[in-house]
Amino acid sequence: MRLRGLTIGILALGSLAALAFAATAVDVNGVWELTMQTPQGDMTADATFVQDKEAFKFTMPGPQGMEMKGEGTVKDKDLEWTVIVSTQMGEFVLVFKGKVEGEAMSGEVQMGDFGTAPWTAKKKK
Repeated sequence: MRLRGLTIGILALGSLAALAFAATAVDVNGVWELTMQTPQGDMTADATFVQDKEAFKFTMPGPQGMEMKGEGTVKDKDLEWTVIVSTQMGEFVLVFKGKVEGEAMSGEVQMGDFGTAPWTAKKKK
């Protein structure tokens, strides 16, 4: 009888731990106002994230009417995605890395050979 009670207690704790993990899973789905602080000044645009578990797709309007697209991952509060932009001078790769804190995120973007720039984003309602 005592063993049965212990087993039920362990199962209950395991269920609570699973619920707590599910409740803290990061959700980046939706539209975020993303600002990159570049040497040419701040660039702000609405970025759309479509998440499927730890993977997501990213789209955002880019300069001169082109659309920036990429794919990435989010694990715990860390996220990373890569965007490849085709230009007249060849492909330009942007690698975003950052952290999600509720309805805000921030980090750095590696802009090919042009160095890094900080970025921030706030979830739009």
